[in-house]
Amino acid sequence: MTARFEFELKATDGKARTGVISTPRGEIRTPAFMPVGTAATVKAMMPESVRATGADILLGNTYHLMLRPTAERIDRLGGLHKFMNWERPILTDSGGFQVMSLAGLRKLTEEGVTFKSHIDGSKHELTPERSMEIQRLLGSDIVMCFDECPALPADRDRIAESMRLSMRWAERSKAAFGDRPGHALFGIMQGGLEQDFREESAKALREIGFDGYAIGGLAVGEGQEAMFDCLDYAPDMLPVDKPRYLMGVGKPDDIVGAVKRGVDMMDCVLPSRSGRTGQAFTRRGVVNIKNARHADDPRPLDENCSCPACSNYSRAYLRHVFRSNEMISGMLLTWHNLQYFQDIMGEMRVAIAAGRFDAWEEEFHAMRAMGDIDPL
Repeated sequence: MTARFEFELKATDGKARTGVISTPRGEIRTPAFMPVGTAATVKAMMPESVRATGADILLGNTYHLMLRPTAERIDRLGGLHKFMNWERPILTDSGGFQVMSLAGLRKLTEEGVTFKSHIDGSKHELTPERSMEIQRLLGSDIVMCFDECPALPADRDRIAESMRLSMRWAERSKAAFGDRPGHALFGIMQGGLEQDFREESAKALREIGFDGYAIGGLAVGEGQEAMFDCLDYAPDMLPVDKPRYLMGVGKPDDIVGAVKRGVDMMDCVLPSRSGRTGQAFTRRGVVNIKNARHADDPRPLDENCSCPACSNYSRAYLRHVFRSNEMISGMLLTWHNLQYFQDIMGEMRVAIAAGRFDAWEEEFHAMRAMGDIDPL
């Protein structure tokens, strides 16, 4: 165990990278997929089940936790790790994105954002300083700068103004974060789909200096092609010796495309949200368990998957419990999806280390293109 936060790059294959982030709470193997535990829980999962899928780190949500049960209460109860029974690393986002997407009336100034809670309409203020304080009270291992993320599409002036505000906030976040050995602060690159703004943002962040760097403001409606176009250059603008985190991504092929372009960390609610709505991600693409074709099918969802849903239950059963609104449906399908996402990450780490990432990627896409197994 290390007392510090460190990143070691183990191997590269093209732009794809594999390495290890060391923290006092354990190692994070990269590329890493971080399941999202918005309100101090990965929905429908026990923490030990999340760990069993191969997850090294979880994501917690500053905006949701500051509103309920409050960061102060979590601090009094021993911090977020103890509160949610997850002893391994936790990354907390800054709250900026949720304020943009969820909060009621919000007012943006140089100082920060005032907004109304989506829960009870109460009024709150988030500033870089307050975001750092909340994340300190939560006790997260990786803290994100407070930033502002405009929804795309937006005009160049709006993107530039927002990005420059985020860079000023990044500087304030760094000052407020202070010296916290064992904890890391990540800066967030903004700039929409404008290459010159991304470069300006990356330069500002490098000058401030962070333990890791995130690529923000993507996966917000611009589409995969535009996102990949941006990722063709954005990761290269960030320091080679620090982790690179693409926020809020994504679907399996988004993840593979991001890793191919030099990204080390990702997070997304997709595996758990899809699991609760009857969608399963498999090696052969997405399976909709609601479909009538599964009603009499005794076969597993994915015969190559080791999760409980695939090891112990049939497609017929999974369809039955989904249609009956049984809780176990969301539990099993979420476990399966998280297992599948972690399996992809593990396979990519092995492929990069062996120098065969391109071959692995070809197999990955060919398998998905086959589509689901034939109905009985």
